[in-house]
Amino acid sequence: MTACIEKSTIVRFVERCESDLVVDTVFAGLSPRSRFLRFHSPVRALTPALRRALVPIDGERRMAVAAWCGDEPLGIARITRTGPGSADLAAAVVDAWQRRGLGRRLVTAAVGLAERAGIGELHGSVLPENRAMLELVRTTFPLALRHHDDGTIQIRIPLGSAAWTITEEDVYASLLRR
Repeated sequence: MTACIEKSTIVRFVERCESDLVVDTVFAGLSPRSRFLRFHSPVRALTPALRRALVPIDGERRMAVAAWCGDEPLGIARITRTGPGSADLAAAVVDAWQRRGLGRRLVTAAVGLAERAGIGELHGSVLPENRAMLELVRTTFPLALRHHDDGTIQIRIPLGSAAWTITEEDVYASLLRR
């Protein structure tokens, strides 16, 4: 990994022409444990099918931001539209750069990208043992709603004005899921 300090890393939009490089480099920099936490299963290799699911960036349905040190990608946060006004959010940071604030920077930049794209809600699925990601969500998105579902924690992050609108149904559903 290139010698680089946190202040010289940049986070920016991933262009289509560089999505292969970003996905390949970040995947290669993840340990088996990090891959398990990211993909919720023991993923040993970037198979053609997984690569086809991760690489396409079109700027509308699939968008991403990456953290860079020079020409080397250190992490990625992807947004994939799942419906009108909603999208899935997923992030990964290479092991050598974890716990340095890059995940927070990536997720925050991805939220800005989502808001500019007119997305009003992000959602994601986190394994309960992924304490670092759960803490990132708790501290970065205090209004995020969470519930357990089939061995994962489902997270819903309202964006824009929706972030400040919590209905009685939201409160009731949150209480029922505890």
